Amino acid sequence: MNNKAKLLVVEDDVDISNMLCIYFKSQGYDVHVAPRGGDALEYTRRQLPHLIVLDIMLPDMDGYTICRELRTTTRTSHIPIIFLTQKDERSDKIAGLELGADDYITKPFDIEELRLRVQNAIQRSEMISLTDPNSNLPSGRLIEEQLRSLLRNPSNNTWTYIDLKINHLEAFKEVYGFLAGNDVQRFTALLLGEVVDELGTPNDFVGHPGGDNFIIITHSPDPDAMRARIETRFENEIKQHYSFIDRERGYVIVQSEGIERQAPLMTISTGAVSARMHAFADIREITELAAEDRRSGGQAAIEDYETEW
Repeated sequence: MNNKAKLLVVEDDVDISNMLCIYFKSQGYDVHVAPRGGDALEYTRRQLPHLIVLDIMLPDMDGYTICRELRTTTRTSHIPIIFLTQKDERSDKIAGLELGADDYITKPFDIEELRLRVQNAIQRSEMISLTDPNSNLPSGRLIEEQLRSLLRNPSNNTWTYIDLKINHLEAFKEVYGFLAGNDVQRFTALLLGEVVDELGTPNDFVGHPGGDNFIIITHSPDPDAMRARIETRFENEIKQHYSFIDRERGYVIVQSEGIERQAPLMTISTGAVSARMHAFADIREITELAAEDRRSGGQAAIEDYETEW
């Protein structure tokens, strides 16, 4: 049901962290343990977990500091957080919830209760369209809220909206299957995060409206360099998802109703609009102009190419 949801357990007690790791892995979760707060923040810069189980008492910083950092960083602000602590004072619980924690459980705890709280928090996040369940990137309402916040502040004109589309993903899934297509989405989410870390700013936002479509809102002074890096890296690294034969010949063979056709290997197209150049009236104008720029950027003409034989 959780589709290998990623859990980050931030806990310095080895016995507790090992127990949580073993238990949640047995429940089908992908679990990573961070014994220190700094390790947790570093991990979230490289990966976006579906949920964080966060101890308050840690050797290098307290859980409140970590929660505050995650909630005030655009890319991690949506991740559900469950505080795990020995403290049972009402004031401590209120302090955690005021910082944006989603839940609070005290030690000693019932592991089944924690499992249900984790499960419910992830389901709530997905049900209200906060995240895409496959890539774990912000989706739906979170993307809209991010754009609305930019429109409410017209004096901030340093941002650029980038629309990205994976070309030929459907043909790839026809040949390699639905699960392989999910792997491509997760690969793309990771690649975008790495490029934003390299060329973007801490306030940049990466989203996944769904399927083959991704978006970036960047405050980088050189968004074209970001687009070029994404397109180059994607073209080079996506080949690992194909068989040796398909990589060598540069296409896949798709069969449909007895007809065979050649479909090119996947690429990624990008288009962008900048607040430096436009004054936008609404969200739709932003998304439509960026999509139009992507479609007219040269790669769109390639998307419909196929050869029957």
